[in-house]
Amino acid sequence: MSKSNELTKTAGAFDIRNVIGVLLGIFGIILVIVGLVGYSADEAEQTGGIDANLWTGIGLVLAAIIFLVWAWLRPIHIIDNETGEGHEMGEGPGGTSETRD
Repeated sequence: MSKSNELTKTAGAFDIRNVIGVLLGIFGIILVIVGLVGYSADEAEQTGGIDANLWTGIGLVLAAIIFLVWAWLRPIHIIDNETGEGHEMGEGPGGTSETRD
Protein backbone atom coordinates (compact mmCIF):
# COMPACT_ATOMS: atom_id res chain seq x y z
CA MET A 1 0.00 0.00 0.00
CA SER A 2 1.21 3.44 -0.73
CA LYS A 3 1.13 6.32 1.72
CA SER A 4 -1.06 8.38 -0.64
CA ASN A 5 -4.00 5.98 -0.16
CA GLU A 6 -3.89 6.19 3.64
CA LEU A 7 -5.53 8.82 5.82
CA THR A 8 -4.55 9.39 9.42
CA LYS A 9 -7.04 10.69 11.96
CA THR A 10 -7.34 10.66 15.73
CA ALA A 11 -9.82 8.76 17.87
CA GLY A 12 -11.12 12.07 19.26
CA ALA A 13 -14.19 11.75 21.47
CA PHE A 14 -14.08 7.97 21.15
CA ASP A 15 -10.77 7.79 23.00
CA ILE A 16 -11.55 6.16 26.36
CA ARG A 17 -9.30 8.67 28.14
CA ASN A 18 -11.62 11.48 27.05
CA VAL A 19 -14.70 9.61 28.26
CA ILE A 20 -13.09 8.84 31.63
CA GLY A 21 -11.81 12.41 31.97
CA VAL A 22 -15.21 13.95 31.31
CA LEU A 23 -17.00 11.61 33.72
CA LEU A 24 -14.45 12.19 36.48
CA GLY A 25 -14.70 15.93 35.86
CA ILE A 26 -18.50 15.94 36.12
CA PHE A 27 -18.50 13.92 39.34
CA GLY A 28 -15.65 16.01 40.73
CA ILE A 29 -17.39 19.32 40.05
CA ILE A 30 -20.57 18.03 41.69
CA LEU A 31 -18.63 16.95 44.78
CA VAL A 32 -16.76 20.25 44.98
CA ILE A 33 -20.06 22.15 44.87
CA VAL A 34 -21.60 19.88 47.52
CA GLY A 35 -18.46 20.24 49.64
CA LEU A 36 -18.56 24.03 49.47
CA VAL A 37 -22.30 24.42 49.99
CA GLY A 38 -23.47 21.50 52.10
CA TYR A 39 -20.76 20.97 54.72
CA SER A 40 -22.36 20.72 58.16
CA ALA A 41 -21.20 20.14 61.74
CA ASP A 42 -22.58 16.57 61.63
CA GLU A 43 -20.45 15.71 58.61
CA ALA A 44 -17.41 17.31 60.21
CA GLU A 45 -17.90 15.08 63.24
CA GLN A 46 -18.24 11.95 61.12
CA THR A 47 -15.15 12.63 59.02
CA GLY A 48 -12.88 13.98 61.74
CA GLY A 49 -13.11 17.60 60.62
CA ILE A 50 -12.21 16.91 56.99
CA ASP A 51 -14.61 17.94 54.23
CA ALA A 52 -14.55 14.60 52.40
CA ASN A 53 -16.77 15.76 49.53
CA LEU A 54 -14.59 18.79 48.83
CA TRP A 55 -11.28 16.92 48.89
CA THR A 56 -12.60 13.97 46.91
CA GLY A 57 -14.06 16.39 44.34
CA ILE A 58 -10.75 18.22 44.02
CA GLY A 59 -8.97 14.89 43.53
CA LEU A 60 -11.44 13.83 40.84
CA VAL A 61 -11.10 17.15 39.01
CA LEU A 62 -7.30 16.80 39.06
CA ALA A 63 -7.55 13.22 37.77
CA ALA A 64 -9.90 14.42 35.01
CA ILE A 65 -7.42 17.11 33.99
CA ILE A 66 -4.63 14.52 33.87
CA PHE A 67 -6.68 12.19 31.64
CA LEU A 68 -7.75 14.98 29.28
CA VAL A 69 -4.24 16.45 28.97
CA TRP A 70 -2.84 12.96 28.37
CA ALA A 71 -5.34 12.36 25.57
CA TRP A 72 -4.58 15.80 24.10
CA LEU A 73 -0.79 15.39 24.19
CA ARG A 74 -0.69 11.76 23.00
CA PRO A 75 -3.72 11.17 20.77
CA ILE A 76 -4.41 7.74 19.36
CA HIS A 77 -3.88 7.87 15.59
CA ILE A 78 -6.01 5.66 13.38
CA ILE A 79 -4.71 4.82 9.93
CA ASP A 80 -7.68 4.59 7.62
CA ASN A 81 -6.98 3.46 4.08
CA GLU A 82 -9.33 2.64 1.19
CA THR A 83 -10.02 -0.89 2.42
CA GLY A 84 -10.63 0.13 6.03
CA GLU A 85 -7.76 -1.99 7.38
CA GLY A 86 -4.79 -1.17 9.57
CA HIS A 87 -5.96 0.51 12.74
CA GLU A 88 -2.97 1.67 14.76
CA MET A 89 -2.92 0.45 18.35
CA GLY A 90 -0.28 2.87 19.66
CA GLU A 91 3.46 3.07 19.92
CA GLY A 92 5.37 -0.03 20.75
CA PRO A 93 8.77 -0.40 22.37
CA GLY A 94 11.47 1.71 20.80
CA GLY A 95 9.02 4.23 19.35
CA THR A 96 7.83 1.99 16.52
CA SER A 97 4.18 1.77 15.60
CA GLU A 98 2.25 -1.43 16.05
CA THR A 99 -0.59 -1.92 13.62
CA ARG A 100 -3.34 -4.47 13.64
CA ASP A 101 -4.85 -5.72 10.38
